[in-house]
Amino acid sequence: MSDNENPVPPSPEQSAAPSRGLDGNEAVNLAAEQSKKTAHRNIPGLGFEELPLADDTANLRQGPSLHDGLLALLPLVGVWSGSGQANDNGEEYAFGQHLVVSHDGENYLRFESRTWRLDSEGNPAGADQREVGFWRISLKDEIEVTLTNSRGLVEIMYGEPVNERAWQLESASTIVTATGPASHGPGKRLYGLMPNNNLGWVDERVVDGELVPYMSAELKRVAG
Repeated sequence: MSDNENPVPPSPEQSAAPSRGLDGNEAVNLAAEQSKKTAHRNIPGLGFEELPLADDTANLRQGPSLHDGLLALLPLVGVWSGSGQANDNGEEYAFGQHLVVSHDGENYLRFESRTWRLDSEGNPAGADQREVGFWRISLKDEIEVTLTNSRGLVEIMYGEPVNERAWQLESASTIVTATGPASHGPGKRLYGLMPNNNLGWVDERVVDGELVPYMSAELKRVAG
C-alpha cells in the first residue's frame, strides 16, 4: 500500500499548541470546543444496580466529575476512532483503531484500545491487538501508565505533558510472557491533539539499539 493511501499522521508534538498552564474553566472550555459534534454520545454503563461504584464515563458532561488531579490529561477523555500504520519487525500493515479513554471520578484514567487489520482497499481484515491500562499523573505532572496487551505484554511507562495538548511516555519496564512476542523492545510514545482536534499518536521501539517506528495513527473523536 502506498504512502499516499495511508499517510502516517504528523507528529503530535509538532502540531501541539505552545505550552501554558490551564485552570479548570479553561480546560473544560477547550474540551467543549473540541467535541461540539460528539457531546451527546457516551459509552454505555454496566447497569449493575448492586454495584456501589460509579459507571465509567467517556463524556465530561455525563457521570461523575473528573478528578481535579486529572486536568492535565482532560483532553484525552473520549471515544476515538481512526486508522494507522504498523511496522512489526519488518511486517508492514495498515490498521483500524477504536480507543476509549474514560474515568469513574477517581484519580486515574482508564485506557482501552482495540485494533484490527485493514486490507489494501482499507476494508477490515481481522482482529489485531487489544490493550488495556490506566493513566495517572502526579501533582508534579509526572505521568505513570500501566498497560497490558493481548499478545502477552505488560508495560510500565513514565512521562510528562509536552504542553496542554500533547503527552510523551517512555518505557520503564516491559515484560513478555512465555507465549508473547519473541522480540519487543522498550520504546517511546507520543500522544497529541492535532490542529484539526484529531488525536494523533506515535509509538517507537528499540530494534538493534535504535528507536524505529512501530505504530502510529490518527483518530477522530466520535463520543465525549
